[in-house]
Parts: sequence; structure tokens; C-alpha cells
Amino acid sequence: MKIGKFLIDEVYCGDALKLLKEIPNESIDLVITDPPFAIDFKEKRNNYNRKNERIIEGYNEIPKEKYYEFSYNWMKECYRILKITGSMYVFSGWTNLKDVLNAIDEVGFIQINHLIWKYQFGVYTERKFVTSHYHILFVVKHAKKYKFNKIEHYPEDVIVVNREYWIGKLKTPTKLPIELVKKLILFSSDEKDIILDPFLGSGTVAVAAKLLNRHFIGFEIVPEYCKFAKKRLEEIDADLFTKQNG
Repeated sequence: MKIGKFLIDEVYCGDALKLLKEIPNESIDLVITDPPFAIDFKEKRNNYNRKNERIIEGYNEIPKEKYYEFSYNWMKECYRILKITGSMYVFSGWTNLKDVLNAIDEVGFIQINHLIWKYQFGVYTERKFVTSHYHILFVVKHAKKYKFNKIEHYPEDVIVVNREYWIGKLKTPTKLPIELVKKLILFSSDEKDIILDPFLGSGTVAVAAKLLNRHFIGFEIVPEYCKFAKKRLEEIDADLFTKQNG
């Protein structure tokens, strides 16, 4: 099955701003993404308590002065390609949150919730409060037609999920916990729906989609991250084959 020129259930290495233009109008059910934050991120900073040899390098940052333009451009394409029943979840730190919110409004998305992902903190600070959360903007194209499966009786807008440390394993420097992504997928999609992550990173959105019987398309500009994401997906296939064949 193809969406435009893209086979579904595949990861593509390239610039999302270019690749998104190749996806047909109203063909995607859900977008979940964690774009670059424009904070001069250093993946091997000592205060993140990471073993440097286990961090995959290549993180692609966006200049702060161009962050609004960057956000507007990729969101505009996501608005175009989402179905009328579609939704989008955008992860953001607090530093450039204003640019993200302004871009959401300018593109035409309707904001349903401003979620908070609360995690255990691990960054040492001396003269400020420790950041222990990310923002998740839940937006839609149509205020009444978007999918929402109430998988919890009283779903709250603060989600507490610990980070995954992957002790002793290779990892990308910014990786979402799979249980958090699964929760968003279950709330806002059905089986066989197509989920897009234009900034795939380590591949967690694609992995979660596959585990939950959804289709996926992933874009990632860093070749090393693409290889890492594809390897994770291959490991799922191998595990499923082993289970099915005893």
C-alpha cells in the first residue's frame, strides 16, 4: 500500500520539509512528533548523566531565530495531509513554546488540550528550578469530527510516565518513552490507521504504531537515526516471527 510515492510501514531518510510535500492531501490519520527544540542542544552534555559512547551523534538543530518559520512550514504541510478526522500531538519544551503555539494558530489547527508529560528529572541545576516536564499540544482540523477513544474513564491532562534510560544500550539523545506514545496512539487512532512522524528520531512512534496494529510512515534527516529506527523495527519483526513459530 502506498501513500503518494511512499510505501506505508517504512522509514525514509531525508528532510521532512521536502518529503511532506510528497504526501497527498487528507491521507494521514494521526501525526505524533517530537521536533527539534532550537535550544542549542548538546547530546553529550555531562549534566545529562549519560555514557557518551552509547549516544548516537548527529542531532540536527534548528536556529532559534528561524524556529517559528520552521514550525509554521512543517505544520502547514501536516494540516494539509491530515484527514478531517485527524489529530496531531506536538511535543515541545518551554523555551520556544510561544513559536509553536503561534504556528499552530496561524496554520489553522484547533487546540483541544495542552497536555503536560511529567517525568522523573535527571538534570542537576544550582540557580533555577529543575525542568521535569514537556508540553504536548493536542490539535485537530475539525472541532467535532476528530477521533477520540476514551480509553480511560477520566483522562487527565497531566501524564506521568518516566523516561526510559536504556542502561547499557545504544540510544539517541532525545527518546520518547514507548508507553507514553502508545497512550496517545490509543486515544486518537484505530487499528489500521496511518500514523506519521516527520521527525522520527529513534523510531519510537513507528515502533509503537507497529505494536498496536497501526500503519506508519517516518521521516528522519539524520542517517544514523534512520538506521537505528529501522533496526528497532526489524527486531520487532524478528520477535513476532519467533513467537509465531515457537
